[in-house]
Amino acid sequence: MSNQVKVADEVWLAAAILHRRHPDRTDFAIAEILAEAESADVTGMTLRPGVKVHVYQHCVANKAPNPGRYRMLYETSSGRRRLFRPGDPCHPSRVNGKDVPARDAVPMEHRELIDWYHAEFSGGNGRTEDPVLALRGLGKELWENEDADDYVRSQRADWR
Repeated sequence: MSNQVKVADEVWLAAAILHRRHPDRTDFAIAEILAEAESADVTGMTLRPGVKVHVYQHCVANKAPNPGRYRMLYETSSGRRRLFRPGDPCHPSRVNGKDVPARDAVPMEHRELIDWYHAEFSGGNGRTEDPVLALRGLGKELWENEDADDYVRSQRADWR
């Protein structure tokens, strides 16, 4: 069974293990994910050649697919990744891409990571809000009793 683990699932497991071990960290260097994939030994063999390209490209939701369309990781900045969360922006060609391994596709000892991901990491409700969009409506009390043009005129009244 473990030899049949897909490379993308192996990458997801490595990132999930890191997130569980370091809950205070928001992301990880690519080298950390690769090192975890090797030390976790999910497949019972040395690190497979495809793991590296999956961490760099194939599993990264906000990169153009080439050719993989997975959404398992999210690039937070150059060379850094975290697990993808529902609601994260992704490349349009990856919208329907796989984001979490199927429970029966990973070794039994790692299945609890999938439960943890759904219950805790992804927010439990399957949605996370974009921080910029979360600002929507901020400051609306400024306009409650005033027309926007009147407000601007009042602010500029003593500019002369």
